[in-house]
Formats: sequence, structure tokens, C-alpha cells
Amino acid sequence: MKKKEMENYVEYQEEMAPDTGKKKKKKGFWTILVRVLLAMIGLLIGCVLYFLYTFGGTYVPVDIVSKQDYLTIDLSGDKSTSDGDVTSSWADGGHTPLYYDSKHPIIKVDQKDPDIENILVFGVDARTVKDYKGRSDSMIVVSINKRTQSIKLISLMRDTGVYIGDTDDTAKAKLDKLNHAYHYGGVGLMINTINRSFDLDIQRFVMLDFGSAADVIDLVGGVEIDVSADEVKYANHFIEEDNKLNGSNSPLLTSSGKQTLDGIQAVSWARIRYLDSDFVRTSRQRTIANALIKKVSTMSYFKKIQLLNASAGMFETNMTSMDLMRVGMSAIGYTDNMSEYRVPADNLYKVQKNPWMMIVDFDKQNKLLKDYMQGDKK
Repeated sequence: MKKKEMENYVEYQEEMAPDTGKKKKKKGFWTILVRVLLAMIGLLIGCVLYFLYTFGGTYVPVDIVSKQDYLTIDLSGDKSTSDGDVTSSWADGGHTPLYYDSKHPIIKVDQKDPDIENILVFGVDARTVKDYKGRSDSMIVVSINKRTQSIKLISLMRDTGVYIGDTDDTAKAKLDKLNHAYHYGGVGLMINTINRSFDLDIQRFVMLDFGSAADVIDLVGGVEIDVSADEVKYANHFIEEDNKLNGSNSPLLTSSGKQTLDGIQAVSWARIRYLDSDFVRTSRQRTIANALIKKVSTMSYFKKIQLLNASAGMFETNMTSMDLMRVGMSAIGYTDNMSEYRVPADNLYKVQKNPWMMIVDFDKQNKLLKDYMQGDKK
């Protein structure tokens, strides 16, 4: 990142500092859940049928239509809905329902490479039942390449400037932040905007909600993390915030050093960005991801089954049981060949300060993204 861009970004982060009282952002932590879900898929060789039974209940039907059929959709009235088998948010002890608007179905896109399947995994930060129309908190494209036997996690920065719309003809004339698309038109508008902007072929998605990370960590009994003395104060700030929000009573950290953190403690530690930088925060997230995957890999077969059963309601998807089995079978053995990529990449965007937005050179970015997805780079 260029020096000037870094200064602008730091200034933007400082505006969100704890002592300002302004709304804070949570983003990026969903990468941990993606890694854990993929790790669990890799552990399902001996229990594929159980996998189908367990995750079948998370299916949410979302229309996928051709561009021609899209033109016949009645756009009058409010056709938005929340769907799925969940009805309340995390703050109310439940999970966040998917936001879908039938005026914005997923537009069918032919698969660009027969050996590569792209699935969007996104998180929402919903605090109440009414928040299901909120902004997407994180967007990660899971790209499974059968040819190179690899999995690539592509993080789409939420502040990327895009022309939101289902088609080029219906797109807005003014740039807007990518994460606003979900708020404006649900999962369909978000996927269509991503496909148009980055020349992708996403047709399937997995939605996670705000408390999933903490709950998964609690399910495995916590993770061991080496907490520095400087990090204790900042982690406790977020622990107190989450306890107040969720009515939980996770203990504050009382010392530094190696210790087992529960879900809220671990998520709070991973959220720290005011102490150093957003890049170090990302490093903390990877540390938790690795600790969590290591913990899952050492669990007994019976414990793994229990974990699958307990985590089944933590996400929603338009992938059927057969889709899940197909993806799971394709991904088996690929989890040791995973890499990460950020869009936009360094030097491929400029910073607009008001509103703060990344103005991307899409011609260069999309070419590099395609090369990355098709190649064998790690």
C-alpha cells in the first residue's frame, strides 16, 4: 500500500477509534469460519451421508434466472423477504435470516472454467431481528480449482467502489460501496454486482452471521493464544462490548501470555486494530484460524460428528445436499493447498476520502484475479 494511501487509511481507522463513540466495524474475521468449514469438509470422508443429513436443513431456495427472464420481472411493490429456518438474531439468542428480494434474483452466468467453482461466503453483522437487511460485513469468494487441486480464498474489500445493479443497464450511475448491495437488494443484488464488477460466475453462496465465530470456538473448547501485555486492554474493550450486547459474561483478560480464550475473548482479541494496524489484525485472525483448525484436527471422530451437528444451524446456503456433497468431495485433500488474495490488490486502487472508498482499476485487477484463480500460485 502506498504511503499516502496508508495515511488515509489510518486516518479512516482513527475515526472509528473506541473513544469516539462512533460505530465500529467488524470485518475480515469470517475468513476463520471459511477455513474451519473447509477443514471440516476435509474431515468428512467417512461420513458423507451424515453430512447430507446434518446440513440439509440449512438450504434456502433463491431464484436463479436468465437475463431474458430477468427482464420480465414485475418491479412494483416491496417483494423483499427473509427466508430460512431461523427467525431471530444473535442478540435475541438465534440466528439472522437471509435477506432475499425476488426483484433481484441471481442472474444465471455460465461457468467460465469447467475446473473452477466459485462460491461466495459472506457474513452479516446483525444485532436485532430487524437488522437482516443490514450491510454485508465480509465477502469471501471460495474458489475451488480441481485442475490445480487448490482452494483460494479471495477477500473482497467492503469499501470497494462499484456500480451496484443486477445488469449493466440497471446499474446505478454513481459509485457506491460494495457492501451496500446486500442492504439495497439482498443476496441476489450483491452476487450480481460482484459478478459484473469482477467478471465472475458465482451462483452459490453461504451466509454466516455475527456470532458464528465465537460459537464455533466455544464448541471446540476455546483456543490457545499468546496475548501480549499491550493487547490485554484493547481485547477487554471488545469483550465488555460483546458481553453488553449479547448478555454474555465472558471474563475479562487479567494477564498476558499463553492462555485458552473462549469464543468472545478470541474474537475480541482478533478484532484489535487500534494498537498497531489492520495488517497486524489480519495476522491475529490467521493465528486464531490456525489454532482452531489444529484443535478440530485433533478431535476424536465422535467429537467431530458432534461439532458438525452443533454447527449445522450457523449458516444458510442455496446449495442443496447434493451440491454440498459434490463440493465436499471436490475439496477433500485440497485444504493443505489453500492461499489467500485480497481485492483490490495493492497499487490497483486509489483512495477517495469523502466518502472513503477504494476506486479500483478493474481492467488490471480483473486480469490479475483471473490469472490467480486459474494458476497454481499459493
